[in-house]
Amino acid sequence: MTATQPPHTEALPADTRLRKPQKPMPLGTIDCHAHIFDRFDVYPLAPSAQYRPQLSTREAWFALHDALGVARGVQVQGSPYGFDNSITEDFVREHPSRLRAVGAIALDVSDATLKRLSEAGFVAARMMDQFATGLTTKDLDAIAARVAPFGWHLEINIAKSEDWVALEPKLMNCPVPIGFDHMGRTRGGEGINAPGFQVIRRVLDRRPDCFTKISSWYRLSDVGPPSFADMKPFAQTLLRNNPDQCVWGTNWPHPSISSNMPNDIDLVDQLEEWMPSEEVREKLFVRNPERIYQFQNIPAAPGSAVAPFDA
Repeated sequence: MTATQPPHTEALPADTRLRKPQKPMPLGTIDCHAHIFDRFDVYPLAPSAQYRPQLSTREAWFALHDALGVARGVQVQGSPYGFDNSITEDFVREHPSRLRAVGAIALDVSDATLKRLSEAGFVAARMMDQFATGLTTKDLDAIAARVAPFGWHLEINIAKSEDWVALEPKLMNCPVPIGFDHMGRTRGGEGINAPGFQVIRRVLDRRPDCFTKISSWYRLSDVGPPSFADMKPFAQTLLRNNPDQCVWGTNWPHPSISSNMPNDIDLVDQLEEWMPSEEVREKLFVRNPERIYQFQNIPAAPGSAVAPFDA
């Protein structure tokens, strides 16, 4: 293993063509879902990794943010690292005002570790049914009890949207807020009346502390590029009916994609076309993530859409 390539790379690299979006993003915009995969000699992948990511450096992530006009970001621990949060912890410690983190937390994690991660900028634990190499929704009650004293929330990447139906009672009664990754992963061909998507809507309606990410619709579309038109009703339904409970994320570098790699700026331009109003736009990109990811006391750089580095 070297410092520049992980073993057995299988995924496509992210599209590196950068430009300004057609509409400047709001001052203080936050990317709530992205990953880095770099320095493989320092941060090796776990033996249990179910995919081998391409080299995706922190410098490349910041370059994308600079092109988009994104001020802050949330580093989500990539599943190929298992429960070793070292890459995420070191990254957010390098940029304390610019980054927050979502970790992969084991059930036997110590309170001392949770306290240390909280101090570093971790605000949530991730549950991955899609790549079941760490915590899954079977652990929901147990991990919620562990992270509740630290003010964290849970973020769930479900395997398939119909799985939300059986989980609905637990979601309604969970003692910490729930974040639905990628609009709950309902496929475009299922339509907005799909049982799983209706569960998400009910949870959001009854629990104002829960939220969803408007992200990764390109993966869920059955129509496919370039329009991804079947995903427009999902995004617009959530943005119109639950504008205070939506955040946005790039999902850069789009891990494990093996064909039709999207361009991040094209995706932002498309989302802007789906936006119901300027007020909702400001909430989606800035106000909601500031609250949910505890950025409230960290102002963006005055007069600029991009905050300075902290290192």
